[in-house]
Amino acid sequence: MTSSDKPENASDTTATPAEPTGVAARDWATASADPQYRAAVVDLLGALAYGELAAFERLAEDAKLAPTLEDKAELAKMASAEFHHFERLRDRLAEIGEEPTRAMEPFVAAYDGFHKQTAPSDWLEGLVKAYVGDSIASDFYREVAARLDSDSRSLVLAVLDDTGHGGFAVEKVRAAIDADPRVGGRLALWARRLMGEALSQSQRVVADRDALSTMLVGGVADGFDLAEVGKMFSRITEAHTKRMAALGLAA
Repeated sequence: MTSSDKPENASDTTATPAEPTGVAARDWATASADPQYRAAVVDLLGALAYGELAAFERLAEDAKLAPTLEDKAELAKMASAEFHHFERLRDRLAEIGEEPTRAMEPFVAAYDGFHKQTAPSDWLEGLVKAYVGDSIASDFYREVAARLDSDSRSLVLAVLDDTGHGGFAVEKVRAAIDADPRVGGRLALWARRLMGEALSQSQRVVADRDALSTMLVGGVADGFDLAEVGKMFSRITEAHTKRMAALGLAA
């Protein structure tokens, strides 16, 4: 779920980030003394770990739809990268004294439900799902990561690293639209559906996990106030629009 490619036409101009404060300025050893914060981070790592495992499985499955051996090999390489990310998260959970399977279990139904509802019918839908759908979740996790302790933040950002799927998906989808412009309308509708499903699933996951929801609204760590929650979703929507444009699709 965590293909993390940035919008192809995003601006390269970025503001100098403010110095971290509060929990974001601490390391894990210090921050995890708060049991509620620890529970929130374990939930976050568990959700990410299962998301990476599910992404590995899905990319391996999507490779069967690939029209050429070259395309099949490219997806296999990306699946391998996702599995490596899963291993890092699994190992980190074990390192901090948490059983990885137990940490992932609360998120299995949500992820599996999302993938069942959004099973691609062909190769192009699979590419759009990996590029657009997974990136929505990655944007959300990046927003949360900015408010984590330094050790957890570094790990989360590392596993959200670009697996190379973005440029590959853009190239293949744009070529398909050039060959048959009617493809664009179908894929645009598909991407809008993915956007709705991804946001709904994320909201359900957060609502079901008290520690995560408390962290998001400021009760643990340096959370978002309600106004910032609105701004966060505006940023995620803007990034989605840019990815759609990169694919040559209307948002």
